[in-house]
Amino acid sequence: MRLMLPAALVLSTAVSAHAGPINFSNGWAEQRLQLFSSNDYSFGNELGIVSEGAVSLAWTRLSRDQWNARSAMWDWRVDQSVPATDLTRKGGDDRNISIYFVFLPEGDAAALEGANIRRLMGNDNVRILQYAWGGIHPRGAVLGSPYAPGQGATVALRQAGTGAHMESVDLARDYATAFGGMPGALVGLAVSSDSDDTDTVVRAAIGNMSLN
Repeated sequence: MRLMLPAALVLSTAVSAHAGPINFSNGWAEQRLQLFSSNDYSFGNELGIVSEGAVSLAWTRLSRDQWNARSAMWDWRVDQSVPATDLTRKGGDDRNISIYFVFLPEGDAAALEGANIRRLMGNDNVRILQYAWGGIHPRGAVLGSPYAPGQGATVALRQAGTGAHMESVDLARDYATAFGGMPGALVGLAVSSDSDDTDTVVRAAIGNMSLN
């Protein structure tokens, strides 16, 4: 299922993020990717996800004090997993969790501060780096998006399966590998789970996320 943030989505609210830890208890909104398909998200100390043959994402904007973040850390766990899939295949790329980091050049970010997601994603300069738990790919593989070539890329962190892990990623390094050059302003975060192609169930959670 397509997991790039679609231009048709409208971001209802913008939230302010404090330096360091990311707050999962407020400021997040679910955005549907299909009319009759939706995950269940639980917002609190951690972000819980249940995806039953569905796909959607939860999204938040970041404030200016987070725009220069160049690394991230988080804990995540999967209690029930989708099967292994090919994350480069359109319509067959189910995964347990993807975490999206949305970048814009600082000039564009300033001009679009407070804009809805339609305008944000309509910018030709947007770049989306996502980290995935799922698929068949080796850790660290950087995969171009089949939906938005040149604008989106996936970094494989965990193959499909259950467990619990702590992750630490270098956003600047992975951005350079995926797109070349240095990242611009980190203007937003999103989390998704995708189980609609395999009609299976994901039960997962993310917590203790911080940006640096």
